[in-house]
Amino acid sequence: MKKILASLSCFMLVFSLLIPAATAKTSQKEQFLHPETQSEKAQKGMIKRMIAQMTDREKIGQLVMPSTFDDGSGMPNEFTKQAIQEYKAGSVIVYGKRTADHQAAYNNKLQEWAEETEKAIPLIISADLEYGASQRVPQDATTFPRQMGIGATDSLEYAELVSSITGKEARAMGFNWNYSPVADVNTNPKNPVIGVRSFGEDTDLVADMTAAQVIGNQKEGVMASAKHFPGHGDTSVDSHYGLAQVTYDRDTLDEVHLPPFQAAIDAGTDSIMTAHVIIDAIDPELPATLSKKVLTDLLRDEMGFDGLIVTDAMSMKAIDDNWGAGNAAVLAINAGADIIMATGNQEDQLETFNALYEAYQTGEITRQRVHEALERILAKKFKYNLFEERTVDPEDAVEITQTPAHKEAASDIAINSMTLLKNDGVLPFDNQSQETTLVAGTTYINQIGEKVREKSEGDVSTWSSSSADPSESEIGQAVELAEDADRIIVPTYSASVLPEGQVNLVQALRETGKPVAVVSLGLPYDIKEIPEVDAYLASYALDRWGTANPTAWTGAVDVIFGENPGGKLPVNIEGLFPMGSGLSYE
Repeated sequence: MKKILASLSCFMLVFSLLIPAATAKTSQKEQFLHPETQSEKAQKGMIKRMIAQMTDREKIGQLVMPSTFDDGSGMPNEFTKQAIQEYKAGSVIVYGKRTADHQAAYNNKLQEWAEETEKAIPLIISADLEYGASQRVPQDATTFPRQMGIGATDSLEYAELVSSITGKEARAMGFNWNYSPVADVNTNPKNPVIGVRSFGEDTDLVADMTAAQVIGNQKEGVMASAKHFPGHGDTSVDSHYGLAQVTYDRDTLDEVHLPPFQAAIDAGTDSIMTAHVIIDAIDPELPATLSKKVLTDLLRDEMGFDGLIVTDAMSMKAIDDNWGAGNAAVLAINAGADIIMATGNQEDQLETFNALYEAYQTGEITRQRVHEALERILAKKFKYNLFEERTVDPEDAVEITQTPAHKEAASDIAINSMTLLKNDGVLPFDNQSQETTLVAGTTYINQIGEKVREKSEGDVSTWSSSSADPSESEIGQAVELAEDADRIIVPTYSASVLPEGQVNLVQALRETGKPVAVVSLGLPYDIKEIPEVDAYLASYALDRWGTANPTAWTGAVDVIFGENPGGKLPVNIEGLFPMGSGLSYE
């Protein structure tokens, strides 16, 4: 019955457009609830009419994407409701961890609040899902290796499959927009924020995989967003904490960093996210997010992108500490951004809405600039059918995120991403022997130890440091445990350079004379600090936040106990291993 009424409503709307006398009989909300989308020309006309009927507050609201806040029950709170209903937010970004049915109900509530507004324009609900929908729903959804792990498989089929499964699971929970793929070329091994989030340091590899992931996401009804334009891969500053600046010339920008974004555009990406980075070759004064030279002159005019430009989180210190939430929002819109990601506290979010509204009233932001952004935003809401498919079924969300085939695919991809760089007769460990195994390190050691127990017939013990930089006395404890072990696994982890304490731990355990296999959980560059190790496996499991990735570390354990590693190094490790390095057991 509901579908029949919706179809009838659409018919009435088309009829009203043809016969002026009927227009008065169709309510304004009816036109926004069921817009006619039969042709591109008709859609553009409808969008212009919708914009003409919107108040200034409604127009500005569509340009702001606040992050949501939760109440005591884990559902969105009254402030978020106010942002949607009073300030007319056109999209939201969701953080936090939930189950699949909870996330679906959460997103449904957001859409219900939007539908209760006068125009009933649906929200675009977004999230960072770089390594799968599990980034928000770890209990149910599928976790994939980080992008550098995907790069190590050298498989475009895997790249697209990862984003396709992610899109399918995300859409089932009510997400319409994924801030992925990361299109940054990680040319700086000490990059403190990109690292394993990048496919690698080869421009062609990153470009091809970026395009594949754009296609995978969008064919499942989830908008992709290549980030961070025009490139965050050569920075030495994390823009969450400071303002990064790159000084390479225009040729380097054109030849190394821009091609993945052009590949994303050519593949049809519907959005691109900005970088809070000053690109000297284009604009030595303003970060890309606030620069018209970058967003309009370069991205729009030179590269031909006509999709949505969304800023990175404006609460990051690179922006907030230097320009403030409101002023930065005005600068970004005038630079060419369509949507401001307002991720700050409640005060910052209101400042963003109000600063944009006031700038629109005074003419600091022009009607043309606002209407251009609105046309793009509404066009995407049409494209992803949000007017007709606002909410989802929580039971379907659980079923789809728990699809066994998705987990099996993730496991296969993980094993084929594992990159064995060194093996002096240590690996694989015999999983049928009664030999005892010690797992010693600093990060997720108990969880990794459980996976080792599942594989090993012999006893397994674990030792974990209280910090990322073990002390001499702590290392002594690990060595004492090693005396009773037959073989040792040392998972290392660094977000930039391997801490000295972890280097000392590896060396002390090697001196016991027991076989030692090192697994880098984060960056593959750890081996530069411990080149003498007998066996070294890169797993690309953890980003700079150390976010858990059980699929990747399980793949590493599988390889340690006999599964054939399939990965090839997608970066250069200077002086040790060139790109493409990777051993196998066969």
